[in-house]
Amino acid sequence: MRGTHSSRTAGSTESAGTEATRVHPLAIEAMREIGVDISGHRSKTLDGFVGQPWDYVITVCDQANERCPLFPGRAQRIHWSFEDPSGATGTDAERLAVFRRVRDAIAARLTRWLAESPR
Repeated sequence: MRGTHSSRTAGSTESAGTEATRVHPLAIEAMREIGVDISGHRSKTLDGFVGQPWDYVITVCDQANERCPLFPGRAQRIHWSFEDPSGATGTDAERLAVFRRVRDAIAARLTRWLAESPR
């Protein structure tokens, strides 16, 4: 889930999933490559965000879309279908390539959405 929390600075985001696991080491590596340090992040579930005033809730994998068809509140619900990189197989280099591809695809989609969204 990604969203803009209306009581925070414009553009702030949070990330959560349908179940708490871990922040995948290859996700940490892929983000580090572009200067984003998520090594101190922890896996969170969306339950911690229910009841907060969100403008948008964006799911980015089909499993989350299916398990979270509704989100309480007035948030606009958006789904972008991306491959779940945690399911990638192969060598570490091949799996990291999947994380990079998904990272870049999400960044491109977010950039397009922000450019298209009314201010």
